[in-house]
Amino acid sequence: MTVLLAALTVAACTPSSPSPSAEKNAWAYQLQNYKDNRLDELAAGPYQTVVIDLARDAHSDFFTADEVDAVRATGKRVLAYFEIGSIEDFRPEYKNLPKDLIGNEWADWPGEFFVRYYDDRWWELVVKPRVDRAVRAGFDGVYLDTPLAYEEIALDAVPGRDRDKLAADMATLVERISAYGKGRVPGFLIVPQNSPELRHQPGYTAAIDGIGMEELFFRATDERCDEDWCAENLADTRALRDAGKFVLSVDYATKADDVRAACEHYATERFTGTVTVLELDRPAKPCP
Repeated sequence: MTVLLAALTVAACTPSSPSPSAEKNAWAYQLQNYKDNRLDELAAGPYQTVVIDLARDAHSDFFTADEVDAVRATGKRVLAYFEIGSIEDFRPEYKNLPKDLIGNEWADWPGEFFVRYYDDRWWELVVKPRVDRAVRAGFDGVYLDTPLAYEEIALDAVPGRDRDKLAADMATLVERISAYGKGRVPGFLIVPQNSPELRHQPGYTAAIDGIGMEELFFRATDERCDEDWCAENLADTRALRDAGKFVLSVDYATKADDVRAACEHYATERFTGTVTVLELDRPAKPCP
């Protein structure tokens, strides 16, 4: 899932923030509308982990090492959000991408397109530079959105590939990011969002440190997640938790009873959770 901003409608340090085993029951997930265009509100908040975009405007106004370090100095770990299976038309790399890398538009998010993420040019032009930028800015790791591209890209955009091959390709990309990031900074955290079933791909579980999961309990907005795929996602997420991976769970709810119910689920499941709004334009109040 990606949020479109309304305004748009080397020196790496080894992570010093707490280890995943020290996880508290609060994290912040904000991709736009940073107060005064700064990270002070997130730095002051009662969170163990903060996920922010690489850029404050989701375009080219990238957060600096000083800004990221100021949040990390409060004991938080800070993860850099970016997509690995899709690209929005306002991202700075978009206009220079070879057209044959771009697949179908994501119907749920106009202006965002799935890509041939297995192509080495995607790695060289987009993914590797984004990891490099996250390292230079001192992020503790990366929060990787749109692994689900393997399910959503149109098959006519990927000749010779089926869903099984696309799943293997996505796992390979995440593993490549992990090897590269950890090679640059020991302990660099790799946290994909959604698609927990990729754990069945050889090497995938070992390559990641945690997983971000949307809508395990409440879909946007205030809709209980009771479809079969909700139960399947929860089972795979539990398996990753039991394999030692931390879970950052995010649900979209505003009604007090739904927020309370989601928070109770997090406590029961031993997930770190946040209940917020789909726009991801503010840090949510932590669960009690």
